[in-house]
Amino acid sequence: ADAMDWKIELIFVPVSDVDRAKEFYTRIGFHADHDSTPYPGLRFVQLTPPGSACSIAIGTGLRDDVPTGSLDAIQVVIPDADAALAQLREVGVEAEGVDEQSWGRFVTFADPDGNIIELLQQHDEASGRRRRQQIFDEGIAVPVAPGYPLIDPREKYGEA
Repeated sequence: ADAMDWKIELIFVPVSDVDRAKEFYTRIGFHADHDSTPYPGLRFVQLTPPGSACSIAIGTGLRDDVPTGSLDAIQVVIPDADAALAQLREVGVEAEGVDEQSWGRFVTFADPDGNIIELLQQHDEASGRRRRQQIFDEGIAVPVAPGYPLIDPREKYGEA
């Protein structure tokens, strides 16, 4: 039987100040889809990057067991790293310059709580898939984001 599609819908991002985080994400272009408090102690805010089928969730009472600022990389594919860097800097976000790699161009920044967001301009989709497969097949140690420690995917995920 064919495998059914599994699509990532929502990623929880742990923040300390929901209003500050919502302002930050909407300032960089995310759409505020929902902001509701169904009962005292629970606030759910859903934000979606432009053109994305996957959203992030911030709030209170959602995942109190996850430390604030502990998300070490959300990777977002973009068409133009230079334009994304300029857009971030234009709205006051401190972002690292474009990191050129053979498989793509990266722009990395953090939200106000220190959660890391990595923007990736792939040279092309096929080369991105080939590079990910090569990384796994050869056990190439790669940083999860520019400036982070190297990880051997075979150690983390086991042999294919």
